[in-house]
Amino acid sequence: SYFIATRSNTMTPNNRFILLTCLAAASVDNHATTTAFSHPARTLSRSPPLTTTPSSLHASSAMPPEEQQRSDSNPSTRFGSPLSDSIKDANKFAVDFLKNTLFDTFFAGSDRDYARFYALETIARVPYFSYLSVLHLYETLGKWRRAKYLKLHFAESWNEMHHLLIMEELGGDANFIDRFLAQHVAFGYFALIVALYLINPVEAYNLNQDVEEHAAETYDTYLKENAEKLKLLPAPQAAIDYYVDGDMYMFDEFQTSCEMRRPVIENLYDVFVAIRDDELAHVQTMEMLQTEFDVSSIHDGECEVDIF
Repeated sequence: SYFIATRSNTMTPNNRFILLTCLAAASVDNHATTTAFSHPARTLSRSPPLTTTPSSLHASSAMPPEEQQRSDSNPSTRFGSPLSDSIKDANKFAVDFLKNTLFDTFFAGSDRDYARFYALETIARVPYFSYLSVLHLYETLGKWRRAKYLKLHFAESWNEMHHLLIMEELGGDANFIDRFLAQHVAFGYFALIVALYLINPVEAYNLNQDVEEHAAETYDTYLKENAEKLKLLPAPQAAIDYYVDGDMYMFDEFQTSCEMRRPVIENLYDVFVAIRDDELAHVQTMEMLQTEFDVSSIHDGECEVDIF
């Protein structure tokens, strides 16, 4: 404007008209340029993220590509993927095959019940060691850390260890061949579950769900067939030390149903009822771990439990 003011007296009317026309065109062009860059910025603002119901591992696949991010709620959502029905059927077939070919033949007979239970508990606690090994590996590598799942799986192995102590006290490990068979099957099973857990935690949890269901059914059948006899037999000291006199913190930690269980142990029948119910609790936990739910115990402050 200063230039125009100082030079206006020397300009001819034609020159003054040309200068004003150029300035007006430049102003319009500058406004159009500013509008062209500012408008897309408003249209690129991110809309609120879509939410999904965490009822199953399939829920995350419904999210649009730009919103897909791996959830850290549990190992399955972080590292796993949903299973097809054929894989679930294959897991059931494998458990049934092992039961029919090994347990129902090698441990046949009423005098082999405790040996059968010893072998079952030796093998059934192995998956929790496998889970812990892989989760420790992830933590060591800085890949994933959730202390609550280390605690959960240790509590599950702690529970299964006491089942094993009870069976040993009942004489289930008396024969070398029973110990040899159970321990070597457990060794191979450990390696298998580690591999499955590294590939897909959902499959490892699903397989163990089938194993725990088999264990619960085995104990339930035994209870129904031997109820009167078991009620006349005393409870092993290992059972009293764990269920009655022991510190119940670890016992509560593997109860993911917000239920405070306190088994009443008066005889051997009560012991096997408690063990069967423990196996059912493991089944429920394995089933939950195949979904997007973040499991909790009564010590996490997320359960409303009546303390008695």
